[in-house]
Amino acid sequence: FGHRDCPEEIRPKLRETLIRFIEDYGVDQFYVGNQGAFDRIAREVLCRLKKEYPHIRYVVVLAYMPVKRGKSDASDLSDTLLPEGIETVPKRFAISWRNRWMLHQSDFVLAYITREWGGAAPFASLAVRQGKTVVNLGEKSG
Repeated sequence: FGHRDCPEEIRPKLRETLIRFIEDYGVDQFYVGNQGAFDRIAREVLCRLKKEYPHIRYVVVLAYMPVKRGKSDASDLSDTLLPEGIETVPKRFAISWRNRWMLHQSDFVLAYITREWGGAAPFASLAVRQGKTVVNLGEKSG
């Protein structure tokens, strides 16, 4: 979970943390959203890491059914998943429903949170309350 406006500079730290999850904790399945910069960066890093660690799997978990914008829309949806049951959720609740679904599937949560308002912080807090291991790349070190 991360902010829509996550900076590109987080990429090396994100990559390093994902490698630690893979090598030290044996994580081989990753769920990623698709709502903002953090999700985009995470997807790109995981796509590259898949070449180095072919045993890992990642999927982009969609909150909405993809809309084809015309014949020329060549969007690659091969790494996406639409969770069963989300089709019954009103659109305004779909992202929250999807995030809860991802939490339910996960033991570890990687986040980029620098402020308490917005969508990412409440889900990271919920993950902590559920006993998940949460790593926040947005925390100030030192």
